[in-house]
Amino acid sequence: MKIAMVSEHASPLATRAGLGGADGGGQNVFVADLATELGRQGHHVTVYTRRDSAGLPERLRLAPGVTVEHVPAGPAEAVPKDELLPLMPDFGRYLEDRWAAEAPDVVHAHFWMSGLASLQASESLQRSGSASLPGPVPVVQTYHALGTVKRRYQGGKDTSPGARIRLESAIGRTADAVIATCADETRELLRMGVPRERIGVVPCGVDLDRFRPGRPAAPADAAAPPGFGGTARPGGAPARLVVLSRLVERKGVDTAIEALAQIPGAELLVAGGPPRADLDADPEVGRLREVARKAGVGGRVEFLGRVGREEVPALLGSADLVVTLPWYEPFGMVPLEAMACGVPVVATGVGGHLDSIVDGVTGVLVAPRRPVETARRIRDLLADPTRRAAMGFAGSDRARSRYSWTRIARETLTVYERAAALSEVTV
Repeated sequence: MKIAMVSEHASPLATRAGLGGADGGGQNVFVADLATELGRQGHHVTVYTRRDSAGLPERLRLAPGVTVEHVPAGPAEAVPKDELLPLMPDFGRYLEDRWAAEAPDVVHAHFWMSGLASLQASESLQRSGSASLPGPVPVVQTYHALGTVKRRYQGGKDTSPGARIRLESAIGRTADAVIATCADETRELLRMGVPRERIGVVPCGVDLDRFRPGRPAAPADAAAPPGFGGTARPGGAPARLVVLSRLVERKGVDTAIEALAQIPGAELLVAGGPPRADLDADPEVGRLREVARKAGVGGRVEFLGRVGREEVPALLGSADLVVTLPWYEPFGMVPLEAMACGVPVVATGVGGHLDSIVDGVTGVLVAPRRPVETARRIRDLLADPTRRAAMGFAGSDRARSRYSWTRIARETLTVYERAAALSEVTV
C-alpha cells in the first residue's frame, strides 16, 4: 500500500534531536514509529511535513520504505504551530500537485491542520477528474489533540486559532475515517458531531526494542548524562521520581513539585524543555523553580533539559516511579514507555491514561492538580517495594501484549482499508 502521512508541524526527524520543546513531543514519535513499522511490514510511506529550515533536503529516507518530504509552505524557519493556519492552503496545493502525479492509496492526516491540507488536496483532485487517478484519495484523520478539550482546560490562555473548533468538527464530518486514540476522545468526537460509524479506536504504540525492563546499570566509571544513569543506584540514595514532559503549564509539572514537599527523602528529575544550557532563560523553567523554592524543595528538584530519545529508556529505568500529571492528555506516551521499562506510573486519571493504565495494577491514577492526594499515593508506593515490583511486571506485560507497534500498525491498516472502501462507495 502507498501511504501518505501528513504531519504539518511535527516532523518525525525531530525524534533524532531530542524532544521536549513547546511544539515537539508525542506526535513526532507517533508519526515516526508508525511510519517505520508500516515500512517494515512492506508498505511505502511518505511523510509530508513543513520545511522549517533552509538547510533541509527536499526528501530524506527515515527508514526502509519510509521517506520524509519537506513541504515549502511559508518561511523555511520555525513557526509556532498555532500560527501555521494561514500556510495550509499552500501546503494543500503542494500535496495536490504531488498526488496528481502519483496518488497514494490512502492519506493519514496527523493534527487538525494536516487534515485541512489533506482534504483540500483530495477534494481538488476529485473535482479535477484527473485521468491518472483510479478513484478518490481517501483521508484518515488523527487529531492528537482536540480544540474543545484545550479550550475547556486553558480558557483564555488557549492560543489556538479562533476557527479551530469549527474546522475540527468539519474535518471529522468530511474525512473518510477518524482514528481516536482512546475512549475518552471518542466521546468528545461524538459530541462534535463526528459520525460514530467513521470513528475507530487505535491507541498509540511503544517501541519494545528500545523500552524494556531490566536495562543494565551503567558502570561506576562510565560517563553518563547529568542527573541519571542506569537502573541501579548506590545504597542509601534517595527515592527517585521522574517526570518526562514538555514544559508547558497544562502538563502539571508544578503539581509534582508541590507533592514532593510531602514526600521526605525523595528527589525529582524533570526532563524536557529547552537544551540544558538554555534552561536559565526559559520562562516556564523559571516559574517551576519558583514553585520549588516556595515549596521548600529547590534542592531536591533537578531540571535536566531536553534529552535525546536514546537517553530516555535509561532515564525512565532509573526511576522508582514515573510521574505524569497533566490536566488533560489526548493519549500519553510516557506512561506506556515507563510501563514497557517495568516502572510503575503515577498519573492523572484523564484521557488516554484511563485506557492505558490499569489503576492499582500497572500504576495509580490521581485527580489533576491535587498535590496532597498525589503525595499520599506516591508515599504509599515508595513504602511498598513488593507492590512496586508487581506493578512493574504487570505494566511490562500490558505494554507488550497490547501496545506493540506491530499490532498498532495492523489495526491502523484495517482503518485504512475501511476508509478506502467507504471512499469508493460515496463517490
